Amino acid sequence: MRRVLLPAASLALLIGIWQVVTSTGAIADLFSLEPYLVPSPVEIAESLWDNRMLLTENAWVTLREILFGILCAVAFGVGFAVAMHRWRTVHDATYPLIVASQTIPVIVIAPILIVWFGYGLPPKVFIVALVCFFPITVAALDGLRAVDPEAVKMMRTLDASRWQRFWRVEAPTALPQLFTGLKIAVVIAPIGAVFAEWVGSNEGLGHLIQADQAYFDVARQFATVAVLSAMALALMGLTALAERRVVRWR
Repeated sequence: MRRVLLPAASLALLIGIWQVVTSTGAIADLFSLEPYLVPSPVEIAESLWDNRMLLTENAWVTLREILFGILCAVAFGVGFAVAMHRWRTVHDATYPLIVASQTIPVIVIAPILIVWFGYGLPPKVFIVALVCFFPITVAALDGLRAVDPEAVKMMRTLDASRWQRFWRVEAPTALPQLFTGLKIAVVIAPIGAVFAEWVGSNEGLGHLIQADQAYFDVARQFATVAVLSAMALALMGLTALAERRVVRWR
């Protein structure tokens, strides 16, 4: 209860302060802004309710991009981690390239992908997967490297094959680290999806934010951000729940 009540109380306090300073016009006066550019929590909540159908439709588009991107990142990330752990040559050849892939800004590579693959789903999924790939791969690789050498020796004395050692010792040891990387990935995945939609899309929450910016509908922009935040928190919660179900011994 303490872990729930303390964050809830802190959030309520921040929202209360926000409501006071916006309703009195303190922030608008401080930064010399028009009052409608600084919406209060009540106005954001009203916009969230009034545009609930529009936000739901666009949230489903963004959520689909996020889920497909995370699934691709998990498949390729775990595959690369296992290959790098199993074969030293693969590690030496690909690990520097994996690190280098994170030095390329997503906002730079996204327009190229849009030109290549159009405005459909594939480029958005690729960008989300690219954002999530690195934490999942590195976490899985570190987990595989954390295996107790004595446990591996014991399996060898029991005449276990290479894959039996992997499935019975290495994979269970790597699971906690893998879930740590996955929790990082699901939180940053919405950022990748929004970047992809900003570059080229006619639907999704990122596209909706751009449209609201053109019409100075700041309240709905905040409402869209709230939906994105709730989406990331829900994915984080589901990942933590899956970790508790799968990694029972932790």
